Amino acid sequence: MKQSNSWLAPGYRLEPVLNLLPGTALAAVVALAATFVSTLHGGPQLLYALFFGVAFHFLSQDAKTRPGIEFCARGVLRLGVGLLGARITASQIAGLGWATALIVIAAVVTTLLCGACLGRRLGMTRPQGVLSGGSVAICGASAALAISAVLPRDKHSDRFTLMVVVTVTVLSTVAMVLYPLVAKLLHLPPELAGLFIGGTIHDVAQVVGAGYTIDQATGDYATIVKLFRVSMLAVVVVVVSSVFKRQREAATDESVAKKPPLVPWFLWVFVALVVLNSAGWMPSATQHSLGDLSRGCLVLAIAALGMKTSFAQLANAGWRPFLLLLVETLWMAVFVLVAIGLRSHY
Repeated sequence: MKQSNSWLAPGYRLEPVLNLLPGTALAAVVALAATFVSTLHGGPQLLYALFFGVAFHFLSQDAKTRPGIEFCARGVLRLGVGLLGARITASQIAGLGWATALIVIAAVVTTLLCGACLGRRLGMTRPQGVLSGGSVAICGASAALAISAVLPRDKHSDRFTLMVVVTVTVLSTVAMVLYPLVAKLLHLPPELAGLFIGGTIHDVAQVVGAGYTIDQATGDYATIVKLFRVSMLAVVVVVVSSVFKRQREAATDESVAKKPPLVPWFLWVFVALVVLNSAGWMPSATQHSLGDLSRGCLVLAIAALGMKTSFAQLANAGWRPFLLLLVETLWMAVFVLVAIGLRSHY
């Protein structure tokens, strides 16, 4: 009888869940505050969550809140990235045409290579260069978080990831203001203006804001181009995971018998949702709900990551990461503009 009711014993099975509640609740409050401020006053929701989280850094080492903060910074983060797949369909990608697709793919690949090569010149590790390049090339903070999940970890990993998230969000916000002015100055038609904005600005929200600032057609096209870049996240994460497989396994605690998988579970979720959405098996309401849930998970994860760092730690990162991300951003913008010029000429 005792054995059959053992699941009722105090602390049995529920204890790990209860340990997560204080830190998770704290991150949720920070995320809600960031969402409220962003809704009321505008501005990047993720950046607010990060800065608000940093203010509670002193709680990241508290025995009660630490487990929940760690859970949000890793488990909830991966779920949020996986759910991004609900926003993408194969028909959206096919509708772009081969010329647009090739420009976007080339921009992503060259930006990744730029990050890897320039990062080494600036004295950074290869994983740091790939992380910065991937964040600029694909979808800003979301890509940074996804790629960091499959890179080898060291004592500086979280700090550098946060530095990338902060910088790439700021640069994306600046681009949201400046790039529509560039498109108007160059008299780009809606399709080419959408290609420029969707193919260069880092975060989805900023792409939408910049595109619809010009007109409806530009906004629609920019959003589709951006979602195509987001869809490349799955391929990039698999490639990065395979390239750093040995280094990641070497960095894994030897006491852990199970090695990290080549393709993480959240990537399978991403691909499965893209397939379901492309096949038309996902109702529109479900698609929007999963998209909102994905955004909520990412805000929660960013809040937790903010709590794991401090302004002093961010300052210690120095000027090199900022310079690297700025050069990558300018590279991608110039590359796409040159490609648009060549496409228009021929």
